Amino acid sequence: MTALPARMTAIGIKAPGGPEVLVQEERAVPAPGAGEILVKVAAAGVNRPDVMQRKGLYPPPPGAPDIPGLEIAGEVVALGPNVNRWKIGDRVMALVVGGGYAEYCLAHESHALPLCGLSMVEAAAVPETLFTVWHNMVERGGLKSGETFLVHGGTSGIGTTAIQLAKALGARVITTAGSDEKCEACRKLGADVAVNYKTEDFVAVTKAATGDKGADVILDMVGGDYIARNYEAAAVEGRIVQIAFQGGPKATVNYMRLMLKRLHHTGSTLRSRSVADKGTMARALEVNALPLIVAGKVKPVIYKSFPLNQAAASHALMESSSHIGKIVLTL
Repeated sequence: MTALPARMTAIGIKAPGGPEVLVQEERAVPAPGAGEILVKVAAAGVNRPDVMQRKGLYPPPPGAPDIPGLEIAGEVVALGPNVNRWKIGDRVMALVVGGGYAEYCLAHESHALPLCGLSMVEAAAVPETLFTVWHNMVERGGLKSGETFLVHGGTSGIGTTAIQLAKALGARVITTAGSDEKCEACRKLGADVAVNYKTEDFVAVTKAATGDKGADVILDMVGGDYIARNYEAAAVEGRIVQIAFQGGPKATVNYMRLMLKRLHHTGSTLRSRSVADKGTMARALEVNALPLIVAGKVKPVIYKSFPLNQAAASHALMESSSHIGKIVLTL
């Protein structure tokens, strides 16, 4: 085995601020603890939580690295004590609590998955979104075949994954996006109805598309005034799952809708969940979702990749919201 270097290149956050605060630094290569693997990173996904962390609005949980990056793909190069699942040389994609924007990154062995025939760039775009979508859409939202699913932000990493996964599970999919071009991209991914939220009312379109019934499951990362509108767009016994608040965490809502429609409004965050919780999600993905990737029914949509030293440019692109699909850093 090749000896590991003591130092590595990573992207640090100089101070809370704009994309320019992401700077290349030299850091110590981390050593894997019990149950952990050390991965030589080939590619790392860029996600909204990374942007929030850079702005100082989403601090890493206790014990997590301050280096951003929540999903990686690469090769296992060292094993901590009690690792049984992986061996050195295995190629994996993994959900991590941080540290992805670096040459080497630690992952818990139970949070790593096989590549399933994907390239390293494609694989790096999978874990954060797939864990989030599966847990919230299926495990929390209970989406079933034959139901109608509404997902906001259809051309985001979350949205492109959710559209494909919901269709693969036999649901009818309605989505929102911010331009006619983005709506067309959503339809190409399998959305039955795509709503340009800048020119159309998603509540009216959802009701019209369902014979006034509404959506059975709604996956929302917007919040703000969408909360009340989701209540209007939901079917009786509808399930609304909150995964972010890009439009703000506060709203004025008529809660009579909650009672009259017998709605369920839940939500979750992923990063702060326990090692065991994430391990349970990973096993569910392995059984239910990875076969859909192998079969080509769900595939990461890669918009653009940047070399690691252009992390600032990747964040600027994400904040422009002009992308369709995922943004990835490569090493």
